[in-house]
Amino acid sequence: METSPSPTLSGKARKAGVLGWPVAHSRSPRLHGWWLARHGIDGAYLPLPVRPERFATAVRALADLGFAGANVTIPHKEAAYALCDVVDQVAKRAGSVNTLVFDADGRIHGTSTDGYGFLESIREQAPGWAAADGPAVILGAGGAVRAVAAALLDAGCPRLILVNRTPARAEALARDLGGPVEVATAAPLEAASLLVNGTSLGMVGEPPLEIDLAPLPATAVVADMVYVPLETPLLAAARARGLRGVDGLGMLLHQARPGFREWFGVEPKVDQALRDYVAHDIPRR
Repeated sequence: METSPSPTLSGKARKAGVLGWPVAHSRSPRLHGWWLARHGIDGAYLPLPVRPERFATAVRALADLGFAGANVTIPHKEAAYALCDVVDQVAKRAGSVNTLVFDADGRIHGTSTDGYGFLESIREQAPGWAAADGPAVILGAGGAVRAVAAALLDAGCPRLILVNRTPARAEALARDLGGPVEVATAAPLEAASLLVNGTSLGMVGEPPLEIDLAPLPATAVVADMVYVPLETPLLAAARARGLRGVDGLGMLLHQARPGFREWFGVEPKVDQALRDYVAHDIPRR
């Protein structure tokens, strides 16, 4: 039988949470709750639904209330970037913030861990792959794509191709990123070492991503940021061709690690027990 984490809190409990609107769907409280229970930490991680027009007030209030920090999800990531007193180079490259840390003076520090989580997930699920192996093709141009694209370039990707249904948005992202970034109207897969789906296509309730994977080299990796279901039609098609597939759940789990370390003082691990616990109600296909 599944048991839920139930840490005991004291008046000295460390507090963090996730800011979003809506936020009821977030699996971050379940994820962080598992780590808190596993490590016996006097702390709590809370869902914090905040309307966009109240975001800045809410964040300042959390700092005043002694929160250690917070995660930020849709639609607040760009607003969080603008609100921070200090942002690191990773956040500047990503152009958004998903992790806030409040220091003893009440200053708000921001970073983006989405790119880190993505790369760690690939290293876990497709060992031996490296960003320098060859070109990467990314479908989409949203906020998470921005962070992933920056991480790939910083990790040594020699060429990045963005494909988006609105080319102007992809072109703006390419200008912001700089470096060897191109925009294409169709995915050039023949030489790609990595294909990334950064759209919502393939998610439960959305149509599948229609793409022919036949041109991909046999050594290519196919990664999907979607994690509901765990095995999207894209990943199923990739594995049917004998290609390595990387699901979106790994990115979710790994992006949470830096924030937990900063807020609660413990380096958490991603393992199968955690995956099973967080994915307990996620459809397999």
